[in-house]
Amino acid sequence: MPVRPKPKPAPAPAPEVLARLRAAFPGADCSLEHADAFQLLVSTILSAQCTDARVNAVTPALFRALPTAAAMAAAGPELEELIRSTGFFNAKARSLRGACRAIVEQHGGEVPRTMEELNALPGVGRKTANVVLGNAFGAPDGVVVDTHVGRLARRLGWSGATDPEKVERDLNALLPREEWVFAGHALILHGRRTCTSRSPRCSGCLLEEICPKVGVTSATKPGVDRQGTPGSRKPGAARAGRRR
Repeated sequence: MPVRPKPKPAPAPAPEVLARLRAAFPGADCSLEHADAFQLLVSTILSAQCTDARVNAVTPALFRALPTAAAMAAAGPELEELIRSTGFFNAKARSLRGACRAIVEQHGGEVPRTMEELNALPGVGRKTANVVLGNAFGAPDGVVVDTHVGRLARRLGWSGATDPEKVERDLNALLPREEWVFAGHALILHGRRTCTSRSPRCSGCLLEEICPKVGVTSATKPGVDRQGTPGSRKPGAARAGRRR
C-alpha cells in the first residue's frame, strides 16, 4: 500500500502574526543611525557581514570626514581606514566609491528614489534598495529580506523559497503594502531574539500556537535551517545586502 505524504501544515495567519508582532515590537524601526538617504545607503552597504552596532560606531567619523556623495566618490585611502573595522573593507570601499560616483554623475548628487535606479548602483541590490526606499523615502518596493526574514518566512509557511528575491515576492503578495516596512523590522527582531537559526525558543514564543514550525528540528545547525539555507552572505559581494 503506497505511503501517503504528510499533509502540508497550514501557514501562520498573516494578520494575526502582524498583530502579535506589533504588540511585542511597537517601535520596530531601522537600527542603522542616519540623518538622510545618503547616510542610510552608505550604512546599509557597510552592514553586510557586520552588526548594525559596529556600523553605528563607525559612521559618525566617516560622515564628518566624507559628508557627501562627491566627497566619498573622490576619497583616497582614508575611506578604507575609516571603514576598516566593519570587515571586508576593500570590497565595501569599492562599492561605496562606485555608488557615490554614479550618484554624482547620473543623479546630480542625490540618492535616487526608484528601485530601478538604486538597484543599478554598484553594491546595491534589492535588499539594500528596499531599506533606503522604505526607511528614507517611505515608499518600499517590497519587504526587506535578510537572513532572519527569510528563515521566519519559511518557518511560518509563508514561503518555500530560499532565494531572497523569491521570498520577497511571496511576502509582497501576502502582506499589505502598508505593512512591508514594519514587517521587515519586526521579523528581524523576532528572529534575533526568539526564532533563532539554531535552537529556536518555540516554547513560550508569542507565535507558538499559530506557527507551523516548518523546518524546525532538534538537529538545526548554526546558520542553516532544514532547507539548507545558509545563514550568511558572500563577504563583500557587490550585491550584498544588510545584516541586521
